[in-house]
Amino acid sequence: MGGRLLHLMDKCAAISAQRHANRICVTASVDNVEFQSAIQEGEIVVIESQVNRAFRTSMEVELNVWAENALDETRRKCNRAFYTFVALDDEGSTVEIPSIDPETDAERDRYEAAAKRRDIRLVISGRKDLEDASHLQKDMLTALQHAPDAAE
Repeated sequence: MGGRLLHLMDKCAAISAQRHANRICVTASVDNVEFQSAIQEGEIVVIESQVNRAFRTSMEVELNVWAENALDETRRKCNRAFYTFVALDDEGSTVEIPSIDPETDAERDRYEAAAKRRDIRLVISGRKDLEDASHLQKDMLTALQHAPDAAE
């Protein structure tokens, strides 16, 4: 079931990405898939996705998966993942996509967190130096200041 679920999540994320970009979008990466709870046979699977942030040619799409039990009318969160998509032109080259203007506090939090996750992905892949990961610098300094050895 896990492979089938990832396939459905990819389709759901692609729909959100394509709606945002108004273009064909392809999966560039999948990271941080959290399997929190198994989906039982007979449960209804609900997959929700949203574009958290658009960068120049890529965007982060967050997915949350829920299992609903129609008999006892319960719903529980089962999975969460972050996918990166790029938009393509008719020749298959990446193109710029519209930016996102977060309006609510929750949207702003997701927007900022997406920039941090992007910096982490780029640093890990070697496409960005840690010193240039501006969205991580404040968090790293805070973590170092609160580390047990920082007072010594």
